[in-house]
Amino acid sequence: MASRRTNSRSITNLPSGLRTAAAPAEFRSHELELPAEAAGLRFDQALARVLPQYSRAQLKSWIESGAARSTGRALRGKDRVRGGERVRIEVQLESRNEVAAETVPLSVVFKDRALLVIDKPAGMVVHPGAGNPRHTLQNALLGLDPRLAVVPRAGLVHRLDKDTSGLLVVARTPEAHSALVAALAARAISRQYLAVCSGLMTGGGTVAAPIGRHRSQRLRMTVRRDGRPAVTHYRVMERFRAHTLARVELESGRTHQIRVHFAHIGFPIVGDPLYGGRRRTPAGITPELAAALGAFHRQALHAERLGLSHPVTGKWMEWQADPPADFQGLLAALERDAA
Repeated sequence: MASRRTNSRSITNLPSGLRTAAAPAEFRSHELELPAEAAGLRFDQALARVLPQYSRAQLKSWIESGAARSTGRALRGKDRVRGGERVRIEVQLESRNEVAAETVPLSVVFKDRALLVIDKPAGMVVHPGAGNPRHTLQNALLGLDPRLAVVPRAGLVHRLDKDTSGLLVVARTPEAHSALVAALAARAISRQYLAVCSGLMTGGGTVAAPIGRHRSQRLRMTVRRDGRPAVTHYRVMERFRAHTLARVELESGRTHQIRVHFAHIGFPIVGDPLYGGRRRTPAGITPELAAALGAFHRQALHAERLGLSHPVTGKWMEWQADPPADFQGLLAALERDAA
């Protein structure tokens, strides 16, 4: 039987509650010289070249407010530069979040000045939205670290579905956020999942099928020709009598990607309320497994491994987190049934 045991470290914060304390101010100061190859560019374009960690809109607002200025001559964003101009920027970063901070328990696997890695529980929504205005991961992050108020989306770089558990990386500074968003777009962040699916897979493979919004059921995604490119790699970890445990790696990151792709190839994720179809109960299964399958009311999907180059040091780092108790209980029931 393939090994699937991993280790994770956690720090749990205080009991749940709402906090409205203001975030501490964050200041940035830069003194730089525009390179010679910037000659002919607009001032805002030249700044974007030398300060890629900030958005064009942010740099433009600093130029217009006078926070970013050339020491030799007054420059507007549209003015052309000659190269060699010295630029000074002094600015206080403003809060970019209107989401309330809440003290909600979180499992923190890793923490330094640039990053947090969170082991998200199943049942927690990542971002506030219709029907979920509070008690989300974003609320909890702002409660854990008020300085995240100056980082886009409180530092969240990617997301997990509400009922998917596992690892998420959070940037603690605007610079780290910009670097991680770029790494995600360049497919330089490794994300591996464990999935229990219905049916017996004969081997691993790759699903390369574009994903878009379902034409009539707006809560669902589907494989469609005019969708966005999506690639999912998978390999078999363990086979049971009528189910398979697979390790899945994302090359892209579309909404519901693993769930849609596995349903598309005929191996829907166990418990998936949107894409699982009619619940499959294999003939002759033990009463224990029948009960375990009947009680599993979420997709059996866990973000087990996360790897990336640290945005400050450049060092490659990896983390692992065990599946939660309900996932492990389902696997144990499947193993006993197979025996």
